[in-house]
Amino acid sequence: MNFSSYKILFAMVFAGYFAASHFAMANETNTVSRPGGFHFDRTISRQVLDNYLSRSIVMEGMLNGRGDLNDDIRMLKSIGARYVGRALCLWNAEDDFSNNLQRARAAAPRVLAADPDIVLEACVFETVTPKINQIAIPDWVFTAFGLPVERRNFRFDDIIYPEGQRRMMGPGAQVPDESRIETQLWFYYQAVSYIDAGCEAIHFGQVEIMNRNDPDNMHWAHLLGMVREYAAAHARRHMVICDGHVPSGGLMHDGNPLLDFNAFPLRIMETPDIPENAILKLGFSDGLYNRSKGGKTFSGWTCDHLPYFVEFDNYGVSRHPGKPNIQGQFNWVWGYDEITWFAHQNQQYRSNWLHYAWNWIRNTDTNGWLEMPGSRTARSPDTRWYFANDPSPAIPTGLGDEAAIRSVWAADAAQPDGKNTTRN
Repeated sequence: MNFSSYKILFAMVFAGYFAASHFAMANETNTVSRPGGFHFDRTISRQVLDNYLSRSIVMEGMLNGRGDLNDDIRMLKSIGARYVGRALCLWNAEDDFSNNLQRARAAAPRVLAADPDIVLEACVFETVTPKINQIAIPDWVFTAFGLPVERRNFRFDDIIYPEGQRRMMGPGAQVPDESRIETQLWFYYQAVSYIDAGCEAIHFGQVEIMNRNDPDNMHWAHLLGMVREYAAAHARRHMVICDGHVPSGGLMHDGNPLLDFNAFPLRIMETPDIPENAILKLGFSDGLYNRSKGGKTFSGWTCDHLPYFVEFDNYGVSRHPGKPNIQGQFNWVWGYDEITWFAHQNQQYRSNWLHYAWNWIRNTDTNGWLEMPGSRTARSPDTRWYFANDPSPAIPTGLGDEAAIRSVWAADAAQPDGKNTTRN
């Protein structure tokens, strides 16, 4: 047996959580159906939020020109996706902000016309460059904060951490200090612009590397409160769903979570004795499994553990691609980030692994969900982007994982567990 066959066998053993008949269900079961549906307005119930997370998929940059929008819409409808993560994804958003925003404003209505239940997620990231100095602050941003209106641009030096605390985030970029008023002005400007473009969710990135000077997250609470207040008056369903990466288990203020749900990388662990193979393991690295903090949510319900999803993260490629990690090194998976490792596997292995990961997560922590890979940056010379789309003239590099995603969700629709930790 060659290594490729061994990998497939290994994954199928771990995928023993599901029955072989689940593959047959893909064409027979409504892949969207879940008790409670997808209705929300002003607040969102735990059941409906879980339903959205159970049908979540990352489509990085779909609204700002990545991929083929027509084919993406076709795929989303075909598989039954409902929560579209990172759909408007502007890393260092100040770079061509106006043009990207205009493109998103034109694209979002086309997606929502195809399925009005879909939630489109935008991103406010943990990075800023001096190009922010070229963006004028609109009058309405000053007014929202009760500040005198000025005719000026944003100031990079007033957004980043003070000297002695600064942290780089790529060439020329720095991590913003969200306790500073200039940062809040910039984040609010982005968030409101994304809501106006049709996005009903915002991923606030690595929220816990921006709060060094906000130990009780009071400033985060203020900013999120302002964004939610704007959404209540202007968003399509009078609400914006907020999430972020939380290595500590939650962004907390006064003992309660500030976010509507948590998000984190999968934290995939390679198995050095089987080349290119990898698994999930409780307690590996800083995985979020069984660690999501709970309390009273913005929507008014209380939980012991806030729901969350885990995603195939992208963060680069090591100096030893295809090789196992040296003990103590960064979270490489055979020398790659998570999505690039996944993209390098063959189609059958990827299908098996999605079934395995879904069932492992649901059996390990019923508060957790797998965000499916749809479209995301990859980081190797031979793989620059992962597309789950079936290959076609529109997406010639599509890897054809639509059937696998549909099959996982069909199995879930056939036997929804209905479990949560909600109290009154």
